[in-house]
Amino acid sequence: MGKGPGLYSDIGKKTRDLLYRDYQTDHKFTITTYSPTGVAITSSGLKKGDLFLADVNTQLKNKNITTDIKVDTNSNLLATVTVDEAAPGLKTIFSCRIPDQSSAKMELQYLHDYAGICTSVGLTANPIVNFSGVLGTSVLALGTDVSFDTKAGAITKCNAGLSFTNADLITSLNLNNKGDSLSASYYHIVSPLTGTAVGAEVTHSFSASENTITIGTQHQLDPLTTVKARVNNFGTATALIQHEWRPKSLFTISGEVDTKAVDKSAKFGLALALKP
Repeated sequence: MGKGPGLYSDIGKKTRDLLYRDYQTDHKFTITTYSPTGVAITSSGLKKGDLFLADVNTQLKNKNITTDIKVDTNSNLLATVTVDEAAPGLKTIFSCRIPDQSSAKMELQYLHDYAGICTSVGLTANPIVNFSGVLGTSVLALGTDVSFDTKAGAITKCNAGLSFTNADLITSLNLNNKGDSLSASYYHIVSPLTGTAVGAEVTHSFSASENTITIGTQHQLDPLTTVKARVNNFGTATALIQHEWRPKSLFTISGEVDTKAVDKSAKFGLALALKP
């Protein structure tokens, strides 16, 4: 565990990663190469039904400055410049998407032993301002995440979260959508030796009077192979197996089936990530 409480986005992250990360029903291919000068070029392709999307990301690191330039098949260019440790605990991120000039944004992240702050502001005449802050320790943390639209003069997002962490257990409670939904999550490491963990997330929507319950688990068959599975209260069951066939190169197969409509065909996804 780290020294401080982290950022607001870290609240419940372990559970979200267990339940949702790497699952997909599409076909994805990613390959990363490095030039002799240290430039990393990552090419990605995603087949989503009959639609094929691709992008190329170029990353250059120079001391504490990282520059990313991504171009996709829709001729959009996303540029991101990250300055790490400009001051102790401070990270500065500038991003802009071309041709959408209104997308330019400046973000500041600050990590302290007892606080984590992230604030961003759009670089426009009437920007959207976002602020999230967490107070506490690596064991207990309380935070909030708020967005304000200066043009409309209204709060567009207001969330709050609480997390508790110890050696093998993480629990969190989040109030989202301006108080309309309440989520509780749980993550437990059953066996550190085999990477076995279980997790659950329960979300209640007050406006819809509806509950969503998702439970999942993961287990390492060997140091290079991981299996995961999850199921929700709507009867959707999903599983995957991921194999690291060489360092940092992963092959993942996912499958999803609706247990309440087994006559429907199952969905399958493939992901291949290659790194030298």
